[in-house]
Amino acid sequence: MDNYIITIGRQFGSLGRAIARETADLLSIQYYDRDIVEEVAKRMKQPVKVISEVEEEAKSRFGVFGKMLFPLGDGTRELQDRTFFVQECVLRDFADRGPCILVGRCADYVMQGRENLLRVFIYAPKEARIRNCVEQLHMDREQAYKMRADVDRARARYHERYAGYPVMDPEHFDVMMNSDLLGVSGSAAAL
Repeated sequence: MDNYIITIGRQFGSLGRAIARETADLLSIQYYDRDIVEEVAKRMKQPVKVISEVEEEAKSRFGVFGKMLFPLGDGTRELQDRTFFVQECVLRDFADRGPCILVGRCADYVMQGRENLLRVFIYAPKEARIRNCVEQLHMDREQAYKMRADVDRARARYHERYAGYPVMDPEHFDVMMNSDLLGVSGSAAAL
């Protein structure tokens, strides 16, 4: 395959980002994650912080900020939708450059229909995810438990809103992998 794309969706605490990065290293292909947000910000002529906040706002049910981001009537919902549109363009542009891994941001949805596409979802049992948060992110258990629930809920809302299907719907993924079985290196090698 000349130009293959791997999209990786993941549950919070499943070590999906680390698996994606290691897989990209093993395959010697590009890895895009935060680069997506940075490119969206550049194209929209906004600070990365603003685009990150808009992205987080889109994941929230009621709106984290609960206000207009721009005083001239450009509502939050409209800005979120424009941001997602630009993000779709960025994802497609990155994919057109050559083989790569695209992490999160509904890439499984945006890339659907492309040839040479592998859509992966990384998950892990709840307790393993809590343990990963405590060990990798240095959270206490209570904080890790709350963060896991909050981020999963937010990602599910975002995915449902823009992709139109549940984030863990197996009909929209080619591989669903429990990262607790093989760990980061084993999971990356399996992919």
